[in-house]
Amino acid sequence: MTGYKQPVSVLVVIHTTDLEVLLLERADHPGYWQSVTGSCEAGETLVETAQREVREETGLEACQYALADWQLQNIYEIYPQWRYRYAPGTTHNTEHVFGLQLPHPVAIRLAPDEHLNLQWLAWRDAAEKVFSPSNRAAILQLPQYAIFH
Repeated sequence: MTGYKQPVSVLVVIHTTDLEVLLLERADHPGYWQSVTGSCEAGETLVETAQREVREETGLEACQYALADWQLQNIYEIYPQWRYRYAPGTTHNTEHVFGLQLPHPVAIRLAPDEHLNLQWLAWRDAAEKVFSPSNRAAILQLPQYAIFH
């Protein structure tokens, strides 16, 4: 299975205490907006995957903010155009949802090979903009998972 992505991933909804959500535009599919996502690497825990993906895609250190495992899992069919990344015969992925709460929007350093652009949107607007149904569902649940200070 060397060289293939594991069919276990994280989705990290980065948001502020005011429920603004960070969205990233995919470099490989312009117009596709999403939260931070990524597959687990061998030997990583889900939390370590979430921290690594946040760092790689935004430049943020998740440990400096409130990273929470929402204890939600989504099992979905991998889009056909992305199946080549997985071992032959792999058709489904298990996604684990996390939230990363920031006090306010902060400067983000995009990974240019992964994302073209970013925007901070109110949570309802962000839910409408993302292409992934599981990402939309996670953002719509944000008010029940956010920590209000």
